[in-house]
Amino acid sequence: MMEDDKNEKAEGGTEQVEEKAAGPEAEIDKIKKQLAVKEAEAKENHERFLRACADLENLKKRALREKEEFVRFAQEGMIRELLPTLDNLERAVEHSKATLDFSGLVEGVDLTVKQFLQCLDKFGVKPVKAAGERFDPNIHEAIMQVDEGDYDTDTVVCEHQKGYLLNERLLRPCLVTVAKGRKKLEE
Repeated sequence: MMEDDKNEKAEGGTEQVEEKAAGPEAEIDKIKKQLAVKEAEAKENHERFLRACADLENLKKRALREKEEFVRFAQEGMIRELLPTLDNLERAVEHSKATLDFSGLVEGVDLTVKQFLQCLDKFGVKPVKAAGERFDPNIHEAIMQVDEGDYDTDTVVCEHQKGYLLNERLLRPCLVTVAKGRKKLEE
């Protein structure tokens, strides 16, 4: 009976040795399969990354093209609004060539200037008030100073060129003459 036990142990031992021998190979195969899966996953992620990079580059190029297009045609609305004013100025010039009645020409040009200012107002351009106002170096540019008894010191006496604001931001300062020296006596 002892011999049978030894045989069984020997046979059982052989099976364990075979399992141990098969175990590392099976483990290696299992690891190889996992590696293959991970490599495929990495390859797929890399391809997805490359596509995302290409999409991003295309988006950048498209955004740049759209920006350039916008800049090229940004003034289109304003120009459409200004064209009727230009038409009226051309009509005034043609009218002045045909007649010697300059009062009609002056009236037509005055109406055209009003139309032009209305158009600018639609786009947020407003003239800066200057004459009679207190001098403000943020919106006025003094080109002369005069002794003027009728005005307080630092009051704008004369406006040489209008200034304009674009949406409350200075587009062009007023060129002005400013009173200096005397304070107006209050009665």
